[in-house]
Amino acid sequence: MRAILRWAHSDLRAHRGEALFAVLASAGVIASLLLSGALLSYAVNPWQRVFNQSQGAHIWLHTRGDLDAAALTSLDEVAAISGPFRTADATVEVAGARARVVLRGMGPQPPTVARPLVTEGRWLNSATTDGRPGEIVLESTLARALWADPGETVTVTGEDGAPLSLRITGIAESAEPLYRAGQGAGVAWVLPGALERMAPTGAGQSVGLRLKDPDDTDYVVQRAVTLLGADRVDQVTNWQEAKADVGGDDRLLGQIFAAFGLAALFAAAVAISGAVRARVRGQLKDIAVLKAIGFTPGQVIRGFLVQHLGFAVLGAGLGTVATLTLGRWIPGRIGEAVVLWPEMPGHRAIVVGLPGTAVLLIGTATGLAAWRAGRVPPVPAARSALLTAAPLTLLGRRAIGLRLSPALVLGWRSAFSGRGRSLLSITRLALPVALMTVALVAWSTLDQFRSDPAQMGRAAALTVRADKPGPADDPALERALASVPGVEDAFPCVEFVALVPGQTGTITLRGMGSQARPYPHTVVEGRAPTGPDEAVAGQGLLDLLGVRVGEWVRMTVEGRPQILHIVGRGVEPDQGGRVISTSLDSLRNTAPAMRARFHALVLRPGADPREVAAAVSEATDDALEIRETPTPADRLDTPRGVIAALIAVLAFIALVELLTLISTGVRARVRDLLAMKAIGLTPRQIGAVIVTAAALRTLVSALLGTGVGAALGQWLVDEEGRSSGIGSGIAHVPSPLVLVTLVVTATAVGAAAALAPAVKTARRRLIDSASETL
Repeated sequence: MRAILRWAHSDLRAHRGEALFAVLASAGVIASLLLSGALLSYAVNPWQRVFNQSQGAHIWLHTRGDLDAAALTSLDEVAAISGPFRTADATVEVAGARARVVLRGMGPQPPTVARPLVTEGRWLNSATTDGRPGEIVLESTLARALWADPGETVTVTGEDGAPLSLRITGIAESAEPLYRAGQGAGVAWVLPGALERMAPTGAGQSVGLRLKDPDDTDYVVQRAVTLLGADRVDQVTNWQEAKADVGGDDRLLGQIFAAFGLAALFAAAVAISGAVRARVRGQLKDIAVLKAIGFTPGQVIRGFLVQHLGFAVLGAGLGTVATLTLGRWIPGRIGEAVVLWPEMPGHRAIVVGLPGTAVLLIGTATGLAAWRAGRVPPVPAARSALLTAAPLTLLGRRAIGLRLSPALVLGWRSAFSGRGRSLLSITRLALPVALMTVALVAWSTLDQFRSDPAQMGRAAALTVRADKPGPADDPALERALASVPGVEDAFPCVEFVALVPGQTGTITLRGMGSQARPYPHTVVEGRAPTGPDEAVAGQGLLDLLGVRVGEWVRMTVEGRPQILHIVGRGVEPDQGGRVISTSLDSLRNTAPAMRARFHALVLRPGADPREVAAAVSEATDDALEIRETPTPADRLDTPRGVIAALIAVLAFIALVELLTLISTGVRARVRDLLAMKAIGLTPRQIGAVIVTAAALRTLVSALLGTGVGAALGQWLVDEEGRSSGIGSGIAHVPSPLVLVTLVVTATAVGAAAALAPAVKTARRRLIDSASETL
């Protein structure tokens, strides 16, 4: 063992540059993967992120009248409380959009526990200016539903009907259940004075409880309700409900990002292992010397394992320490993600497991390379006695006959002379390029939700409902809606909760449009419904009922049976895809008195939903409640940042692989460079041959990677869509311009990375020595 350590030490001193590259490459890849993991946790756990940042409350109690906060503080399981805060029910309206809210009175200094996180604008200010309206801060999902931005003025109407104008000063996030139009009230914060003007009497109170142990939630709820009196508690919400409400929206993204992370880890292990194998191949002469002086094959294997596992462990340790200590100083969302990461679920598993898995994979590859090193004979055969390259191909001879540049011809020959090794190196370099293309497919698909929601099951950008029943079915209303600038068509609609056969579950049944004016469903399989009793269903409904397109299904709607013929499958982002849509005429066949309950507005291309909503409100004298159709695009900013980070990590892995291939190729072709010099090539031409070979090999790898990655990415996204209930057919491959840009950029980087080795090799004095012959 002492001899092995002495040799490893002397080898390290003789090859300091290669050792430093191996350690830094491992550290850089591990740090990149850890940063990507931190950003992934940040993206797919939005509720946990907000809860940790705001020191959120595990329980919110909403009561009538005053409550005894001291009694709640005395509970042993309660670590801290937030409030109590006075509350009042109200309606907020802005630009024709309306929503029910619970106004919560807070001072200019937010509480320490359950603190609203201001993401836009600022918090409430007690200083008021004469003539200006009061201030209000809206919860983020409520603001999104109202299309409200800081600086706008909203009209708040209390239960007594007296309106009050308030100016939006900020948008804030809260670790409470999200606001969903028609399913409950949102949250808004105002100063106590404004709340007093809205509800001078009869206001309720809310208090948040932060627990020492979240598992005590149910027990604390029981004790708190008993202390306050069950007759005084209106509503109780807990952290499990809020987390489930938010977390369900990101299951698909979590699965996609987890697959990307595992693939990036595999690509990183392949790249680092390739560098290890290249270093072993470059030391064949040293291995032969060790064998000649008495080293056994087992000692050679153990020597390489000790040395390269040491490099891997040192690199993984440096990358991990650098990420955990310096990552918080990275500006932007990545630094914020690193700060919050220790409190996120799965943090310890990723910090320990990811570097450990990478070291294990590197150790496996090192073991294989070391085993080959152990089989090197003490006196290796001379290279000159072996055929080192294939004969010049017919294409090469024709290229010489056409008097093409020698650098191009010899560069092509150098890049693809050894078929087995060339294919392996191209495949290794194509792997991270393919994964980058898969990430671009995911990016393009997410972008499609924003740029073309009609292709993602969101043909109607707005829905309008009458304040009172009746006018929604008025033909004059339909004509008024269709005449609004920017509105292409207005479709009468109804929506019911229906029971599936056996009454073991519920689905959503929609009647949209008519047979004369069918609603423009996004159909990816089969066809759109055109006849009576024809319908289009989501993938989640087909999986739930175990049926396929072309079959008939039976359901129960408000006590009456409804039988529909599924003629198509559409992209359905709502309710996990458990939605079936038919025409309003088909539903009226079994219920002739059925009337439309709302209208879906399909806008003209380029129309702004906010401007159209304001125009609809003005045209109907504010008699309608106007809502924007929610889309997954509302939550795409963070996922797009994660994808960008993954692409950067994969680009770094590809660069490590590229540098390894270039150095290996130059080392293996030294005698070929001697031959080029002998036939009259200048140093500049020799350097051009090296650059051309690297560029051509990178070009082929990029073409292979983009082709395979585009097909693989489309399949993966469609499979994830199918498993989530949205349905396949949502994948969107990037435009040819983006793919061509990726190929050109990769080729240019390959040529640029070969410049330094090419200049160094061209300037070096090449001699035919025994060290180059053996």
